[in-house]
Amino acid sequence: MGQPRLAKDPYNLIITGVGGQGNVMASRVLGNMLVRTGLSVTIGETFGSSQRGGSVMSHLRISEKGTWSPQIPKGQADLIMALEPSEAVRLLASYGNPKVKVLSNNRPIYPVDVIAGVATYPSLEEIIQPVKELTSAAWFIPATDEALKMGNPIYSNIIMLGALAATDALPMETEVFKQVISEFLSEDKLDLNLKAYELGGELLRQA
Repeated sequence: MGQPRLAKDPYNLIITGVGGQGNVMASRVLGNMLVRTGLSVTIGETFGSSQRGGSVMSHLRISEKGTWSPQIPKGQADLIMALEPSEAVRLLASYGNPKVKVLSNNRPIYPVDVIAGVATYPSLEEIIQPVKELTSAAWFIPATDEALKMGNPIYSNIIMLGALAATDALPMETEVFKQVISEFLSEDKLDLNLKAYELGGELLRQA
């Protein structure tokens, strides 16, 4: 048998964000990519008030040995990918451990209470500092800012997947991404999504 492709088996990944960010699509694309490389992937999803910008969370348990229960045990995440920065902090409280890594978008989405002025949202610096203190590695990238330059904020989830690939935590070949994304989208959207994926890798390397 060859060299293990996972640092740990199962590898426990959480993708978290708020409703409307494309969290579910990101988990589906990633799951399909990993299955095509011969890995077993179990996905479990939880939805808050997603229609009102509530939390959306996907648990991916990735293994070379077989299937696992879809829920990651508390304190046992290996990597948290946050499409919204405050979600990274929230998830670390429940699923963090000294070895966990975090990859996060740096653009906040303010909850209704913050918009209404009855609650406050921490500054990005107030989020980054504790995340770095509570993890073995943390990357914050301007995924939404770059997606807006491309014309649509929804590209941020694909940018985040490209950044995840560049962490080398999982076997995520660009060619496999092309195959999978072509099954989700019409042909006229493929080039921009490939550009977003490759851009994510560049942003990670700069972070």
